[in-house]
Amino acid sequence: MVTRQELKQIVILGYLTDDMLDKLLPHVARLSFETGHVIFKEGDPGDTFYMLKKGKVLLEQRVSDKIRVSVTSIKPGYSIGWSAMLSDLESYTLDAVCAEDCELFSITRSDIRRLLEEDHTMGYYLMQRIVMVVKKRLDRRTEQFLKVIRSHPDIRPLVDL
Repeated sequence: MVTRQELKQIVILGYLTDDMLDKLLPHVARLSFETGHVIFKEGDPGDTFYMLKKGKVLLEQRVSDKIRVSVTSIKPGYSIGWSAMLSDLESYTLDAVCAEDCELFSITRSDIRRLLEEDHTMGYYLMQRIVMVVKKRLDRRTEQFLKVIRSHPDIRPLVDL
């Protein structure tokens, strides 16, 4: 059984009231996976939202059949699988792989969507947190992209003008 105190450790749930967390509790499952387990793959239906309690998850982008690039790592307290909160047509856009033995909480798309429809304030708080996390990740990716561009041998002379 997942406790309210455990849910409070999840960053995206940090602004929810105890009453809101109590609404979530009956729908949250606890999962355990070993190192190397693929939680979901790019293109899989985005039907579950996950919150990492323990361990480390890598989000990877498949470049080819033989090459995968780690885009970021997720540490305890953070979440993956936001596609579950979006439209029914959304699928996962990256692979999620356990870099360590992991313990996660999960909630299905149908449960989270129903709860967000029933409690619009909870929906607002969750979506606001998702937007903030996405913004931080986008800012980080932009910085990485600009660093690569600036260090490219053909572009560096243009930047140094």
